[in-house]
Amino acid sequence: MVAAKDKSRFTLPAGLAPGPKRRPVRVADTIRNEIAVLLLFKVKDPALHNVSIVHVDVSDDLSRARIYYACAPDMAAKVGAGLNRAKGFIRSHLAKVMQMRHVPELLFNFDPSTEHDAKMQKIFQEIARENEPGSV
Repeated sequence: MVAAKDKSRFTLPAGLAPGPKRRPVRVADTIRNEIAVLLLFKVKDPALHNVSIVHVDVSDDLSRARIYYACAPDMAAKVGAGLNRAKGFIRSHLAKVMQMRHVPELLFNFDPSTEHDAKMQKIFQEIARENEPGSV
């Protein structure tokens, strides 16, 4: 009989630890692409017309998918409610397309980084205007 391999009390340094698994990354990419296509062509809700899918994180066990979306900040609550209403439709479409035994639970989150990027871009433009020759 072969003895079960015990877990070692030694671990690799942070830089040498194994990276993320490939399958959750592939599933996340597929989910992002399919939801983007659905929002463009099949979802009829007018609240979801100006939404873009920024990023998708899928858990290692493929049970949950966090979908980060971007839209106008004043429309975030309305878009979030619309996405939650369409969650069943989106999930059933993913089940048909992805041919997985279990489709991950979909969790929609507003991505505030786009708003932050716009603020930073505005600040950089102001700094550039201040540093132009002939100003001041």
